[in-house]
Amino acid sequence: MAAHTTSPKVFITGASSGLGQALARHYAAQGAILGLVGRRGDKLTDLAATLPHPHAVHCYALDVRDALALRAAAGDFMARHGVPDIVIANAGISHGVNTEDPADLPHFASVMDTNWMAMIATFSPFVGPMRERKRGTLVGIGSVAGVRGLPGHGAYSASKAAAMTYLESLRVELRADKVAVVTIAPGYIRTPMTDGNPFPMPFLMDSDKFARKAAAAIARGKRFAVLPWQMGVAAFGMRCLPRWLYDMLFARAPRKPTLAQRQARDAAKDRVS
Repeated sequence: MAAHTTSPKVFITGASSGLGQALARHYAAQGAILGLVGRRGDKLTDLAATLPHPHAVHCYALDVRDALALRAAAGDFMARHGVPDIVIANAGISHGVNTEDPADLPHFASVMDTNWMAMIATFSPFVGPMRERKRGTLVGIGSVAGVRGLPGHGAYSASKAAAMTYLESLRVELRADKVAVVTIAPGYIRTPMTDGNPFPMPFLMDSDKFARKAAAAIARGKRFAVLPWQMGVAAFGMRCLPRWLYDMLFARAPRKPTLAQRQARDAAKDRVS
């Protein structure tokens, strides 16, 4: 039976590192009861042990591409604590990709499955209970990279564009049921995902600051928030560029290395060391 409590209840995917971990720390400091999802159970356990109230943290080690496992985790959390106040679909991956390389086709699929389909699977178990309760907030982590298609980032840009369009559809669908849908679109945030980027990252923001700003936007029920705000200005400018000018300006933009390129680079470093 669900326990009755006045503490906020927050369910977060991709919580074992990066943005998800920063969000978990922020909400834990607010006294929240947390459901944390991540692939690495040891990382989740280590994180939970460092939070102010580890007894109020429930860890679910699973791959978010496993919709049945996600539904089971959601059901377990709700059985313990009732419907969460906030569900944050944060899990995401990023690979540079090359369309002509057949070895990259599975990477296109895994990025889309993790960044878009898993967001839908994360929300699915909670929508009905939130609609019935006429309360709750669903939060999806998009990206400024989803505003326009960035060269070399075809999988990531497409997945985030799909996620943000889906979130907009869901927001309108649930409006009459008083269930809020919030889209957070980060720019460059200091996380393990961005650590390997071999190009300048303007307005780079620390993950803890991102978590504070994101939580504030969620609390206000903002429909769409870009963090940091400077990247919102940049994103607006990118969207307004005519296609011919966008193509000319971004044709030589730096590209994220593909998985094969990163593996070759890491192997070369190992040989040197």
